[in-house]
Amino acid sequence: MSDYTLKSFAESGNAYKAALMLALCKADWQAEWVDFFKGATRADDYRKLNAMGEVPVLVDHTQDDRVLSQTGVILLHLADRHDKFVPGNRADELEMLRWMFFDNHKLTSYVATYRFMSRFMKKEGEPETEFLKGRGMSALKVLDGHLSNRDWIATNQATLADLSCCGYLFWPDHIGVSWDDYPGIKNWLSRIQNLENWQPPEALLPTGPQT
Repeated sequence: MSDYTLKSFAESGNAYKAALMLALCKADWQAEWVDFFKGATRADDYRKLNAMGEVPVLVDHTQDDRVLSQTGVILLHLADRHDKFVPGNRADELEMLRWMFFDNHKLTSYVATYRFMSRFMKKEGEPETEFLKGRGMSALKVLDGHLSNRDWIATNQATLADLSCCGYLFWPDHIGVSWDDYPGIKNWLSRIQNLENWQPPEALLPTGPQT
């Protein structure tokens, strides 16, 4: 048995954040496909694992099959287990957390929901979708400006803040942007891709049941 099981699916940027962390840590893990689009996360057995009915869920088999949900919590747990991507002092750690909270509240929350509404629900152009798009683009401008004169988001090296914020940004066509218009983000994403063991979402996450 692997050390970890990540309940996930390929279209989820939040699952990708956790999968990327596992890959970068060279962890012993396996993905387990969740049929999100057919309501698997709303099923009673899934809700017993995660009452919030969301992906991803991480099962840590090295800690009595401990179940963790919410991507930020999963990232912090893996950082503790593998001693990676967390700064060595409290001030930098707080800066990392500040940008993780920004991602959860301002960036992923809007970009991911806009992507879902426009790409999967086919509601591009409808008022609520355009509202989400506007908020997401505003968050991208904040991130791009922040990265205009620095390599990484929180410190002088990659941290969980970078892994959190990048989750949905390797699909620019899904959110209707060109990174040429956001040079800070474009260069930062290239740096992430150059991290040892980086892989794109489709290489890490399952697209259907595993045989």
